[in-house]
Amino acid sequence: MRTRETCTQLVPHDYPVMIDKIEEHSSYRILEGHLVSPLVQYLPECVPKESHKAWFQVLLPKRWAADPLRPMCIHLAGTGDHYFWRRRTLTCRPLLKENSVASIILENPFYGLRKPKDQVRSNLHCVSDIFVMGGCLVLESIALLHWCEREGFGPLGITGISMGGHMASLAGANWHKPLGIVPCLSWTTASCVFTQGVMSGAIPWELLQSQYFSDQVFREEIEQLIHTPEKNAAFKAGQQFARDFTHSMNYNDISLALRSSPHVRPAEALNFMRGIMDECTHLENFARPVDPGLAVCVAATRDAYVLREGLKPLPEIWPGCEVRYVDCGHVAAFLFSQHVFRKAIIDSLEKTSLKYYGRSLLKRQEEPSAATATTALHAVVADKRATKSEG
Repeated sequence: MRTRETCTQLVPHDYPVMIDKIEEHSSYRILEGHLVSPLVQYLPECVPKESHKAWFQVLLPKRWAADPLRPMCIHLAGTGDHYFWRRRTLTCRPLLKENSVASIILENPFYGLRKPKDQVRSNLHCVSDIFVMGGCLVLESIALLHWCEREGFGPLGITGISMGGHMASLAGANWHKPLGIVPCLSWTTASCVFTQGVMSGAIPWELLQSQYFSDQVFREEIEQLIHTPEKNAAFKAGQQFARDFTHSMNYNDISLALRSSPHVRPAEALNFMRGIMDECTHLENFARPVDPGLAVCVAATRDAYVLREGLKPLPEIWPGCEVRYVDCGHVAAFLFSQHVFRKAIIDSLEKTSLKYYGRSLLKRQEEPSAATATTALHAVVADKRATKSEG
């Protein structure tokens, strides 16, 4: 999925999307539908049976403020965002009410209606499940973008918060046409989240270390395949965590040290994890969006979950993209900056509309003023009088 051409071939433009239910409200409609995840066709054994079907909701206004434009944005879920209600309430309904922007809310694989029976809450069983989730979301988003085009929607955009923001970046970069991309509270790679940020404390490093050392041939083969654009930063991170270990320690010594210091992250496992995550999530390893200038990213200045220090800045990878900052941490930004995220979505769609549709989403058809209406009325009366005099 690194190349746009490959993704285009994996998802045909007429990929089937089903609408199962239509719910009418006073000023909008909610459509409920599903599609079979395209990844199931290629890697059926990797996708849990419960995740084979991708469920989604569509919020449509009954009146389009910028008709004939019909702006639509896909919303991908952040960590722990099961079902549709949170995105529908915090983002999609305000977008519809304030700006007449339609939304598609896609359920993540491994979440909500797609959660495996033996999975507890949002706790994925394997590191590889993250990559399966990403592969599903990229192809499902492409299928939904094709559906949007068939149904006459546009301009189109894609967004998400935290993990959803990074997934939106990957999916948007693989779409073969200009697209508004709005990643919120994410950055250029997911590796820092799992190896440096707050969430790194939840990783079972001892288990990963034992798996890492269990098969030397496999380990060496994988290391040859890994490419990390953040090579220097990864080495520095590895050196930082390697200070508690000596090169002369064997596997048993390391295991003993880990048991006595359970909160220490083993350098070997951490570097390996960093390399794998960079290989599979770093934006520089994927296609660049057709028009990076349409992207608007929102980041938090004090984000302890998604660290940016030592990483390539997003504008260096996506030249022309815009980065906005909110002066708070990750959780505070989610709680108190939803209006900033919505503004970024609107601005990205507006950029797309002006550049590729030749008109604005924000300039609505103006109502005639009272003076203009009076002048028009006088003109009609005068015209009637002239007609009578001629008769």
